[in-house]
Amino acid sequence: MSNLKKVNVFRRSIMRNLTKNIGRSDMQKSGQIDKNEIKKVLISRPNKRLGNLLLITPLIQEVTETFPNCKIDLFVKGTLAPIVFENYKNIDKIIDLPKKPFKELIKYLKVWTLIRKQNYDVAINVDQNSSSGRLAVKFSSARFKIFGDLPENVELPYEDYDHIAKYPVYNFRYALSQFGVEDKKEPVALIDLKLSQDEIAKGKTILNSIVDQNKKSIAIFTFATGEKCYCVKWWEEFYAALKKEYEADYNIFEILPVENVSQINFKAPSFYSKDVREIGSVMANSAIFIGADSGIMHLASASKVPTVGLFSGANVKKYEPYGNNSLGVDTNTNSIPDFIRIINSILNK
Repeated sequence: MSNLKKVNVFRRSIMRNLTKNIGRSDMQKSGQIDKNEIKKVLISRPNKRLGNLLLITPLIQEVTETFPNCKIDLFVKGTLAPIVFENYKNIDKIIDLPKKPFKELIKYLKVWTLIRKQNYDVAINVDQNSSSGRLAVKFSSARFKIFGDLPENVELPYEDYDHIAKYPVYNFRYALSQFGVEDKKEPVALIDLKLSQDEIAKGKTILNSIVDQNKKSIAIFTFATGEKCYCVKWWEEFYAALKKEYEADYNIFEILPVENVSQINFKAPSFYSKDVREIGSVMANSAIFIGADSGIMHLASASKVPTVGLFSGANVKKYEPYGNNSLGVDTNTNSIPDFIRIINSILNK
C-alpha cells in the first residue's frame, strides 16, 4: 500500500471514530411533520462513484413523492452528479465536496458554510458509515435530521433491507413514522437514470449503426475494478457459450469501459463512449445486459434494461440489480450452463 493510501485510510479511520456517535441516540421528536409544508430537503451522499450516485435515485424518488412541494439539494462529490440527475427536475443545488480538502481548503470550507446557511426542513444522510455525510446532516440547521441508521433496539422486517439502494428508503420511512407520517409499505422504487424518449431514440440509432438492426441485442460488459473483474480466460469461455447459444438470433455487443479495454480482446462489435447518458441510452435498447458488479451494471439497471449482475463475492444482496426481471448471480455457486438457463428465463419472458 502506498504512503498516500495509508494516509487516507488513517484519515478515514479517525473521521469515523470522531463521527460514529453523531445521531446515534434515539431520534428526538421535534413535532409532527406536515408533508405539504416541507419545502427544502438536503440529501447527503458525498461520494463520486457512478454506481453510488445512481443508487440514491430510489431515495430521491421517495422524498419527492413524500414531500411533493419540496426542492432537493444533493451533497455529493465529483462532476458526474449533474449528468446523472439531469432529468430530476426537483433537484435544486448540487453541492460538490472537493476531492482533496487539504489542497482546496477555501472551497472545502465554503461547502460547509453553504450547507449551514440553507434553511433545510429535512436533512438526510444516506450511508451511515459516511463521516462527511453524518457531519453534513449534523451541521445543517434542519429541524428534522435523519442520520442514516436506526436506534439500536429497532430492526425492520424487510427481506431486502440489506440492499444499499433500499435501506435508506426504509430508514427514511421509519424516521418519518416517528414524526407522525404513516409508513406506506410499498415496494422501493427502481434506480432510474430518467432517460428521455429523445435519448432512447438516439441510443437506438447508435446501436443500429453497430449491429444488425433486424435482431435484438445482448449487451455485455467484461470489465470491472479490482477483484470484481473476471479474468480473460473466464470471459472467453463465457463469450464462446453466449455465441453458441444466441448468435443465430441475437446480436452480442460489448460496452467498453472508459479505459477502453476488453477481456475478450475486442472479438465482439463494441461501443465506446465517455457520455454516461449516451451509454445508458444504448443499453436501454438492448434485450438484456450481462456484466460484473460495477457502475456500468448499475447504469444498465437504471436504464431499465433487464440486467444480470455477476458477483464473485459476498455482496450480492447489497448490490444486486432489481426490477425489470433483473437479478444478481453468484458465480461461485453457478456455472456457465446455469447462466445460460437464467438468461433464457429472462429473454423468454
